[in-house]
Amino acid sequence: MFKLNLFRRGRRVGLGMAGLLLLGGALAHYAAPLPLSATAPPSRQFGLPFADAPGPDTWLLGQGYGNTTGSYRQRRSTYGNLQGIHAGLDFSAPCGTPVRAIGDGRVAEVDGTHGSPPHNVVIDHAGNLSSLYGHLRVRSSMRVGQQVKRGQVIGESGDSQFTCVSAPHLHLELRDRSHQRFFNPVPYIAADWDTLALAGGFGRGYEYDLDQPRRWQTPDTQPGALRGGPLLNEFRRPWPPAPGGAR
Repeated sequence: MFKLNLFRRGRRVGLGMAGLLLLGGALAHYAAPLPLSATAPPSRQFGLPFADAPGPDTWLLGQGYGNTTGSYRQRRSTYGNLQGIHAGLDFSAPCGTPVRAIGDGRVAEVDGTHGSPPHNVVIDHAGNLSSLYGHLRVRSSMRVGQQVKRGQVIGESGDSQFTCVSAPHLHLELRDRSHQRFFNPVPYIAADWDTLALAGGFGRGYEYDLDQPRRWQTPDTQPGALRGGPLLNEFRRPWPPAPGGAR
């Protein structure tokens, strides 16, 4: 069996294949961010992760990317390492809804180290972009290294609360391949976002900064984020001002 020898406190230790996989994930998690010039710009080059049209019996946009009220309230905890913003799109969908690759690519991780339990898949795309599909119901049958086509089924949507009742949804992120930069997927995905933003939702709009009330109030204007960077939304006069407020 191939092993990588490492040294710990002066002693040589072996690292088996499972350890190598974990090490690879860990290194990717803390790799240097790629320069923005090395990543493909948004040109609506991807598709939606579901085949059916949106609707109450299929799927709806649950929470947008960016400066949502939900992420603002948890900007120092859950989203503290993501500059205080929701670094993905949440699609409300019944558990078991087929999830499809948003673009051609190669499967980079199945149940990797990048969160969104209970199961996730990462696909690498052209232009040094990666998409993450989180909260999948069961482990994907995809294999790491497998080539996939846009629209190909790569898993089933699940529930972040492990119940299929509490909060069934798909969490979709678009990152650079180093997993350090998080991009707003909206300008990358061809869809009628104006209509999607009107229907569904978890009752969470975007948090206002009353000093600049027009900033970051539409889906297409949400900022990118850098893992570990300073908070983007530590507002002096936020609205809603406290948990329980409404837009």
